[in-house]
Amino acid sequence: MRKPCNFTLYYSLFVTFMIMFVVVNSQLTTDFYAKTCPSVLKVVRKEVQNAIKNEMRMAASLLRLHFHDCFVNGCDGSLLLDGNSTTSEKFAAGNINSARGFEVIDNIKKAVEDACSGVVSCADILAIAARDSVLLSGGPTWKVRLGRRDGLIGNVSGANSGLPAPFHSLNTIISMFQVVGLNVTDVVSLSGAHTIGLAKCATFDNRLTNFSGSGGPDTTLDTTLVTELQNLCPSTSDGNNTAPLDRNSTDLFDNHYFKNLLNQRGLLESDQILYSSNDAIATTKTMVETYSNSSSVFFSDFVNSMIKMGNISPLTGSNGEIRKNCRVIN
Repeated sequence: MRKPCNFTLYYSLFVTFMIMFVVVNSQLTTDFYAKTCPSVLKVVRKEVQNAIKNEMRMAASLLRLHFHDCFVNGCDGSLLLDGNSTTSEKFAAGNINSARGFEVIDNIKKAVEDACSGVVSCADILAIAARDSVLLSGGPTWKVRLGRRDGLIGNVSGANSGLPAPFHSLNTIISMFQVVGLNVTDVVSLSGAHTIGLAKCATFDNRLTNFSGSGGPDTTLDTTLVTELQNLCPSTSDGNNTAPLDRNSTDLFDNHYFKNLLNQRGLLESDQILYSSNDAIATTKTMVETYSNSSSVFFSDFVNSMIKMGNISPLTGSNGEIRKNCRVIN
């Protein structure tokens, strides 16, 4: 005989689950430092302003640090830890000779420590600096959720396997985002961060000659742009020359990046693949078209995706620590 459903038990479990869900998702708050370090947002903003004033490219670099931190071990500041090729994420393929801005984070941390010693985590500094970099480049703003603590160890293998690369297929990139709880909308909107910044020849010169063994350049890359990039990145170069990710709108955070994709002028293979490569799917193509027509829709989705990304597996409560120096554990 079938046993009757224990409604009370199931309801109790459901309520317990919902309470746990709310608690987990409320651990990061927009007013986390309201009493313990009320000046933190102003302090970080001032340092980011100084850094961008000194070098406009730094806005993109700081934004990228937050992205590369959150995709490995969650948003725990582990990317900032110094070490060697087996202990530091800085040596991972997606970071070595590429991730930059660590000295700026050092400066921000020093200024924050001067204001409130031992209170604000390096992981939170990355999140605030990323938001300010977007805003100060002409992009949207949002209230950053704070309360992260810093991790105690880097994850080189995780960085090597978990960071999307310019050469990955769209399906691979989507899968990497899904692993950390992000979806296709997040893939496209966060790719829009490439509306600012530069990229080295080594990240896109595979598109310029004998692309995928074809004997010629990538056919989804504008022919005029191919010629320009071939001159910038000759086969004899070391691959360190740089080109703007968003041509004709290099330092302004806007929706011009998506307009470029419509015209086959996306610099990286992983950019153009969202719209015109064989791997492009209807969802990404439609979103590229939507964002190219409406900066407000792009900004709205980008903000939502940044908040989601900032919530990837944060250390809270008594987990981790508040590093005094972002490069080393206490």
